[in-house]
Amino acid sequence: MFPAQSLAEVMLAQGWRVKLTTDARGARYVGGFPDTVQIEELKSATFAHSGAAAKLSAPFKLAAGVLSAMMNFRRDRPNVVVGFGGYPSFPAISAAWLMKLPRMIHEQNGVLGRVNQAFAKRVDAIACGTWPTELPDGLDGHFTGNPVRASILERQGAPYIPPGDYPMSVVVIGGSQGARILGEVVPQAIALLPEDLKKNIRVAQQARDEDAAQAERVYAEAGIMAEVAPFFHDIPSRFSEAQLVIARSGASTVADLSVIGRPSILVPLAAAIRDEQTANARGLVEAGAAIMMPESTFTPEALAEQIGLILSQEKGSVHMANAALSQGKPDAAEALADLVHQLNQKNKT
Repeated sequence: MFPAQSLAEVMLAQGWRVKLTTDARGARYVGGFPDTVQIEELKSATFAHSGAAAKLSAPFKLAAGVLSAMMNFRRDRPNVVVGFGGYPSFPAISAAWLMKLPRMIHEQNGVLGRVNQAFAKRVDAIACGTWPTELPDGLDGHFTGNPVRASILERQGAPYIPPGDYPMSVVVIGGSQGARILGEVVPQAIALLPEDLKKNIRVAQQARDEDAAQAERVYAEAGIMAEVAPFFHDIPSRFSEAQLVIARSGASTVADLSVIGRPSILVPLAAAIRDEQTANARGLVEAGAAIMMPESTFTPEALAEQIGLILSQEKGSVHMANAALSQGKPDAAEALADLVHQLNQKNKT
């Protein structure tokens, strides 16, 4: 929901009126939207549920959502409709297509999700948060980037302190899915580092409750100062103070790293159906800003080697930080707004 919220904030500042249409699931995450954004809840559904009854009812719920969206659009015709992927966006984009309204989609990841894939050839523009994004043959995308939180923008290009013989911060974060491998491997890897390097490391690691005790035990036995918690609310601050970030390569994490500018070791989620996290990491890796380690090679020994290389080379780590900055798109929300304006103007001519 964050790219949608960011676009809404920019459009409101430019004098536009903004409505958000979503389903019951999406409606749980609208708390950050400005109060002036009208929220319209529509029926939607996904075919990903395993139950036969849910799969059978999904087409009917989607159809009902599309009809409701069309009725809403007839009462209050939008100038432009923007979809941000996922089944919550299906009714509105379907209605816009059927009614021939100006429409566009935004894809956060380097691979189109199912809904965006279905509409890629039925919209007027495709905004890409990750570059390059794999698109169907014959289609071009607009690289807008992924909007980041205001707290990230406040630390845009924060000066990077290279590693040296003083306390160094390593930040470890994993997504809601598959974070267990980070909780298991990273503490063991840091424990394997040479003593002269290990003595300076301070770790802040997000870990699930069921993994936290084991991670804390490994760090304690290795004499490493570590803060292990299921969630950190001050990630922007921690990123800006870090010498190295070890993380999943979710689209928002990659965007945050590139706007602040930090060296990273990225571990794509192997269970991702479209392997989108590998695509997300590609830009930073090719720029020399990150090292990508597939789960198949993500062992304590291999990770310890990579951590040691980054934290023992001052010039190399500074190069990685600068390379990450070169991939940043801090003006992503404004770029999305520009596309909206272009579609609106094109529709008027």
